[in-house]
Amino acid sequence: MLSIFISTAVAALIYFVLIKPFRYWQDQGVAQYKLKTLWLKTVLGLAPHSSLLENIQQAYQDFPEQRYCGYYQFLRPALLLRDPDLIKQITVKDFDHFTDHNQIIPDDTELLWEKNLFALKGDKWREMRSTLSPSFTGSKMKIMFGLISDCAQRFVQYFEEQGKKTTIVEMKDVFTRFTNDVIATSAFGVTCNSLKDRENEFYLMGKEMINFSGFSRILSLLTIFMAPRLSKILKLEFFSKKAINFFRKVIKENVEVREKNGIVRPDMIYLLMETRKMKNNQANEEEKLTIEDITAQALIFFVAGFDTVSTFMCFMAYELAVNVDIQNRLQNEIDKTLEECEGTLTYDELMKIKYMDMVIS
Repeated sequence: MLSIFISTAVAALIYFVLIKPFRYWQDQGVAQYKLKTLWLKTVLGLAPHSSLLENIQQAYQDFPEQRYCGYYQFLRPALLLRDPDLIKQITVKDFDHFTDHNQIIPDDTELLWEKNLFALKGDKWREMRSTLSPSFTGSKMKIMFGLISDCAQRFVQYFEEQGKKTTIVEMKDVFTRFTNDVIATSAFGVTCNSLKDRENEFYLMGKEMINFSGFSRILSLLTIFMAPRLSKILKLEFFSKKAINFFRKVIKENVEVREKNGIVRPDMIYLLMETRKMKNNQANEEEKLTIEDITAQALIFFVAGFDTVSTFMCFMAYELAVNVDIQNRLQNEIDKTLEECEGTLTYDELMKIKYMDMVIS
């Protein structure tokens, strides 16, 4: 009797854990991989076998006749759209039916993260978007150009000071440090030079913020993705609490000093402080924009830009290195532009560099 019970329990477990979750799209009449292939892809997804983008590209190629196909993020069903017209319809015409981003972090676990525009949902998202939109127009973003340009000048100056004809560098390292400095100055109001001061606190906290390596860290993340309720019980954290508290402190102290001393600096904190002033003059107590809200928006800039921009710059540097003709044409265009603006690049002149825009795109 016991053996029958155990066999039934095992069979039920296999069905509800390994079979039923991967039949979702099949039951909806949507094309998807066979069960055996899905199991294999899920297992390989737990190991550093291939990147997420490579997996998506493979799925895109494996269903050439379909406008869309079924896909799975671990046990969660997702739909992979292949038809540009369908993508446009969903993201523009039918936007009201697809309002919220897919949340990888369980609710009520990362309270600061939940306040950023990317994570907000429904009416809270609409309200925050309408509040922030006036601060992020092209003309407002233009005021940060000087700060970013200063970072670029320090970046070039560092290598000029090496006094060598050939300097060997690890591209990901130097571009990560450059990206860190740009985000620090334009989003957090902190000036640092991570190439010279290699162990500065902002850089170290930034690295810790996006560090997802190590067995225990990966195990925690898998639990968050696959068993969010269990992760809440175990109080597992997606982001380093130490890093979160550091960035919270940086923003709070920065805002307080500026308000006390009337300091105006052309960066994102200034734009958000102006937005808060305008918003809070019109809103009741519950709708007011807090320092936590400002910190959350600055934090999403860091998370979204720290690794992505430096990785992009690495790929671009590689492509320029192996395509010398493109590198030379781009260099000539940049030299000509700098000559026209007498060595000081302006935002308006930057916008006119057409070939560089093509190379970046």
